[in-house]
Amino acid sequence: MTVALRGVGLGVVLLAVVLLCFWGPPAHAQGISVVDDRGVTVRLPRAPQRIVTLLPSITESVCALGACKQVVATDRWSNWPASVQALPKLGGLDDANVELIVAQKPDLVLVAPSSRVAPRLRALGLTVAELDAQDLSQVRKLFGKIAALIGQPQAAEPRWQALQAEIDAARDQVPLKARGMRVYFEVGATPYAAGAASFIGQLLTRLGAVNVVPAELGPFPKLNPEFVVRANPDLIMIAAEEADGLAARPGWARMKAVAGHHVCAIAHADYDLLARPGSRLGMGAAVLARCLNAYAASGTSAAKGALR
Repeated sequence: MTVALRGVGLGVVLLAVVLLCFWGPPAHAQGISVVDDRGVTVRLPRAPQRIVTLLPSITESVCALGACKQVVATDRWSNWPASVQALPKLGGLDDANVELIVAQKPDLVLVAPSSRVAPRLRALGLTVAELDAQDLSQVRKLFGKIAALIGQPQAAEPRWQALQAEIDAARDQVPLKARGMRVYFEVGATPYAAGAASFIGQLLTRLGAVNVVPAELGPFPKLNPEFVVRANPDLIMIAAEEADGLAARPGWARMKAVAGHHVCAIAHADYDLLARPGSRLGMGAAVLARCLNAYAASGTSAAKGALR
């Protein structure tokens, strides 16, 4: 009996060896290889167990794709999901602390392509991938690259499809009266705007709005303030802390959006949803839909809390 079982065990081992030779080792045994946004191949021997993220959109996407427990530290602005708030904070885009990053002993560091710290981290022997997105197609690629890097390539497409469903649901909340309205979305008081080519601009288009900043100006162009005055949008979307100062800008008081109080002042937490091209953009689309709804309802009491 014992001899027979040993024979069966040996047969199973031999069969496994034959199959391994024929089919090759499983994908994870071959390591991970991903081309980052520099066009450089990032290689890992296995799925990373200690990840440092230095951009909020990356942190959120890593978590949404199933590797939040592997994140050991983040940039100072990453605050979602709630579990990352207790992690060590390593600085921002321009002032990340190299010594603190190295002290985390990460096997993968995820940064924005504009990060100044990436070359120093590589020189110290760390594996660094540079990733970001400025439009929705790049968000899809971001999901794919992050999912592959964390060893969960199958997670990317379901998350992308869920995001599309969330955007469609937001679109369905926008009344016909609001379709075709001309919108200016400001991302910085200089002013910088979200153009039609940006992920914010593309969300607005999906919701039926018209961006007054054309795609040919780039995703997030710096504008001459007079450009906005001449564009004279129906609705302005802006961070809440900037909204009260619009009328004081030269010439802006005569714009119909400012004069008519058609300014959607977006609270900080909601603005985070729109400033981060990642897994929560569906919730960001819902914020935009509420702004458009408030415009359509302007003049009624329901709109007073959303528009100024």
